[in-house]
Amino acid sequence: MKKRKYKGVIFDLDGTLLNTLEDLMDSVNYGLKKYGMPERSLEEIRRFVGNGAQRLVSLAVVEGTPTAEQEKILAAFQERYAVHCNDKTDLYPGIRELLRELKKREFPMAIVSNKPQRGVDALHRIYFQDCLSTAIGARDGIRRKPSPDMVYEGLRCLGLKKEEAVFVGDSEVDIATARAAEMDCITVSWGFRTREEQEKAGAVVFVDRPEEIISLLYF
Repeated sequence: MKKRKYKGVIFDLDGTLLNTLEDLMDSVNYGLKKYGMPERSLEEIRRFVGNGAQRLVSLAVVEGTPTAEQEKILAAFQERYAVHCNDKTDLYPGIRELLRELKKREFPMAIVSNKPQRGVDALHRIYFQDCLSTAIGARDGIRRKPSPDMVYEGLRCLGLKKEEAVFVGDSEVDIATARAAEMDCITVSWGFRTREEQEKAGAVVFVDRPEEIISLLYF
């Protein structure tokens, strides 16, 4: 019988478990259009996501947009996204089966996301509450990724040490987060970044299908 290399798993959300890109694009473009700015393409939004809603909006607006105007667009984005966060979003193929198998094997799991906590909670209720109970989003009092703070909070909730868990993500932010937390990292190929972008960020261990993660949790 194989010995476990890790006791638990910390997952990124957007681009790792869920394809949220179109819903993010629609809500960003809603805010931009409301305030008379040009809309952004799916490819542009892909490049902008990963560092939270405020950073997403700051990259999407016209260069030189005053902070006060950005805040209005951010508020419009958040208002719409709170209602429409699951219009086009769905699990990536194989993710549901992966999470159920990990739960069956009694691997504690947590989600750590730079998405606002309200959005994380909404998607957790829809997709994940039967498999995992810990879902941490951006909120006051805890620094966002790539700071390790959110990951450490996830580990605390799971009762695990950093060397007892692995971080699974899709972006340079996730790779940097794992490095900052001094954790091993598994990088998925189906998310919001290209293999070239991931390798440039320092990714070493890759998976092309969710089920491949299981074997990496054992020696």
